[in-house]
Amino acid sequence: MSDFIFNNLDLFFVYFNELSTLPHTLMLITLIMVPLLVLVAYYTYAERKIIASMQGRLGPNVVGPKGLMQPFADGVKLFFKEIIIPTDSNKFLFLLAPVITFTVAFAAWAVIPFDSVMVLANINAGLLYILAMTSLGIYGIIIAGWASNSKYALLGAMRSASLIIAYEIAMGFSLVGVIMISGSLNLGDIVNIQKGTIFNWLWLPLFPLFIIYFIAGVAETNRAPFDVAEGESELVAGFHVEYSGMGFAVFFIAEYANMILISALTALLFFGGWLSPFSVDSLGSFEINDYLSHILLFFINDGIHWFIIKTFFFMFCFIWLRATFPRYRYDQIMRLGWKILIPITLIWIFVEMLLIYYKVEPWFA
Repeated sequence: MSDFIFNNLDLFFVYFNELSTLPHTLMLITLIMVPLLVLVAYYTYAERKIIASMQGRLGPNVVGPKGLMQPFADGVKLFFKEIIIPTDSNKFLFLLAPVITFTVAFAAWAVIPFDSVMVLANINAGLLYILAMTSLGIYGIIIAGWASNSKYALLGAMRSASLIIAYEIAMGFSLVGVIMISGSLNLGDIVNIQKGTIFNWLWLPLFPLFIIYFIAGVAETNRAPFDVAEGESELVAGFHVEYSGMGFAVFFIAEYANMILISALTALLFFGGWLSPFSVDSLGSFEINDYLSHILLFFINDGIHWFIIKTFFFMFCFIWLRATFPRYRYDQIMRLGWKILIPITLIWIFVEMLLIYYKVEPWFA
């Protein structure tokens, strides 16, 4: 009888320990999701203010001081707007499409390391997981275009799908170069091999692949100058032309979340992630009081603040590109992806293989 009781107690504690990880995991997910959603909201605000500044306008300046409450006003407006479902559309798929796009966009953040210890799931195949998640986003777009029962939506979905497929190949080949140097699919390991100064980061030996990766990332997110899916002159709004209210909002939340994801990945893969661009040893001793030296060392040393600064810079580049370049024609975009970017990535991977094999300095010493 006692053996039976002790065996059941042991079984109870095993299950209790496993269940106790659930609240912990939910708390970590909340700590990632809530700031990310707030960042997405204010990214839309920053985009409008930055582009307005570039064009000599004011941008949002009415709702709240300096217009800071504009994202919340937009959210409330979209939340209360009626969701109109087109006649003869597939209602289940019509409502499912934005959910797929939203879920996939945020699921990829599970393996993003914010610093050496802050990561939800530190898996060895993190890079492969992100590629899989970003690839699944195309299903939400195709389903949205087909389920809407609109030729304009279907044309926008097909154009967006062909664009994503073309540039995803170039993006994948760019990541092959990163894997060849690091020898790992773990994002933390990829960052750790870049320890040192700014010249130890992978942007230097992989500069062509870095440029192609970022261009492909802009195209993957359907952003200008590659936003052929939303060609106003031909398709009105592309695959989500029939969506209104929160259905429309969810697509744009996913789009801006993907932009932040691409910016974060660019910082991690090519610019050292949370690593500092300075070498503390080379700075010498500080001739100031201990309190100020500790503060200065905190900002100079590695940390999440460097990851945030780098991510914000590439987020700004997304806005900068939109304000600078006109939209390409569809055939020009396809030609750039298939005939220019993919061949360049293949050539540079071959060059990288030779540099690694012969240990050519300073790239692959």
